Amino acid sequence: MIRYVAKHGQGRVAKAVLISAVTPLMVQTETNPDGIPMSVFDEIRVGTATHRPQYFQDFTIPFYGYNREGATVSQGIRDNWWRQGMMGSIKAHHDGIKAFSETDFTEDLKSVDVPVLVLHGEDDQIVPFPISGAKAIKLLKHGKLISYPGFPHGMPTTEAATINADILAFIKE
Repeated sequence: MIRYVAKHGQGRVAKAVLISAVTPLMVQTETNPDGIPMSVFDEIRVGTATHRPQYFQDFTIPFYGYNREGATVSQGIRDNWWRQGMMGSIKAHHDGIKAFSETDFTEDLKSVDVPVLVLHGEDDQIVPFPISGAKAIKLLKHGKLISYPGFPHGMPTTEAATINADILAFIKE
């Protein structure tokens, strides 16, 4: 989304919202030493390519923070995420892993000249806050950060009332 705003948003986009976003760069590189090692993304590729149905079931646990003490697991949410994942093609998933892990959005973030709301859970186990939201906000000219202690990557689902209220408030600003 931030790439679209950077390339095509001039005069078309008034505001933008990044939720649990992978920006600026997920993978560990020489210039991004705090990133996630490529081996983690390789494991995601293998799980997606070789045993996708079970891998997608298992992935919902950290995605929604269901492995955290006191979490209330919703089988319906897990099943819905799995259903959506299984409807996609393995090729698209494989290509998507490369795109979300290896694309560097640093220059895109720097070039955006509209207000951007960055929403990120501080307990995001999929896209860790310190390497994403905390870095992205520093690159934006007109960024506003709201980080949520204890919220998981899937916070738009598990914490919809809070997320939606913050988005609505930003739209009305």
